[in-house]
Amino acid sequence: MAVEQYAGRGQQGTAWQSEPGKNLTFSLLLMPSFLDPKHQFRLTIAISVALAQWLESLLQTPVTIKWPNDMYVGDRKIGGILIENILQGKIWKSAVVGIGINVNQTEFSPAIGAHTASVKQILHTDCDLTELMTDLCRYVERSYQGLKNGTYDAQLAFYTQHLYRLGELHPFLVDGVRVNGILSGVTETGRLQVDFNHHTVDFDIKEIAFVI
Repeated sequence: MAVEQYAGRGQQGTAWQSEPGKNLTFSLLLMPSFLDPKHQFRLTIAISVALAQWLESLLQTPVTIKWPNDMYVGDRKIGGILIENILQGKIWKSAVVGIGINVNQTEFSPAIGAHTASVKQILHTDCDLTELMTDLCRYVERSYQGLKNGTYDAQLAFYTQHLYRLGELHPFLVDGVRVNGILSGVTETGRLQVDFNHHTVDFDIKEIAFVI
């Protein structure tokens, strides 16, 4: 676990800001060789499910997953994951799972403050980071073992049902153009599915953005 993270990365190279000693910022090394590399998104689902379940248990409030892997409470981000996969030929050799959760930090930069939440802001108390990490790792282990033992369908159902803005008419940016659509799910490979006037289109992470 990192006490201070000064070069944290988010999706598409965005920076992850974390006040020293206040948050959970750590990485896990997994060996998902039991999965075909074409199913890489299944690991994203399994870890996202673990985080969402753990946060809901801790906070006693609904948590959603902003596609593909950010954790939200209402319209505020409380954490997320970033997975780097290492392939060896046709074998999925390893995966480094980076996890960041805002815990005891309560002040954020003006640029992100209105859209950021922390555990302390919700529970109004400081939390022991080591205890939280131990508990979270139990959730990750259970979800990872479930993926290994064939519970992917149940994990996909949970992930889909907890998608941020699922079933809501919401503005998106597609190729720089603002359009309204209804988020309807994800594909097997993790592409976001959006319904535009009863015509469903799927998108990669670089092809669409939420308008917050």
